Amino acid sequence: MLKNIPCILSPELLKILMEMGHGDEIVIADGNFPSASIAQKLIRLDGHGVSPILEAILKLFPLDPYVEKAVGLMQLVPGDTVETPIWDEYRMILEASDESEKFDDFEYIERATFYERAKKAYAVVATSEPALYANVVLKKGCV
Repeated sequence: MLKNIPCILSPELLKILMEMGHGDEIVIADGNFPSASIAQKLIRLDGHGVSPILEAILKLFPLDPYVEKAVGLMQLVPGDTVETPIWDEYRMILEASDESEKFDDFEYIERATFYERAKKAYAVVATSEPALYANVVLKKGCV
């Protein structure tokens, strides 16, 4: 056992976060995301939502201060009327984190572009998040 590490972070995910270098990206994916077919490295955190995982990761994970937007969301498909209150949760989590000074706003990434970017991500964390458009990509900075 270790102290001060959120218990939602599995040993496998901790290893991935440690392996990642500056500029590497990790995707925290909702339950509808095709994680298994896209991920180079897949971490399953079934039974959990994106928000608590995002909050836990940000306790350990530095965001990249050298890019315009270090946090990206999958943009709504034009014409889709889905509500995205989970984005407000993400904003509150980021603003309350130690990384808040590196967070100005989200990058909104077109759906197909998000999938292509996720294929290049260091890892994808598969969750059971039921909210639509709840996928998040984080770009790692330096300590």
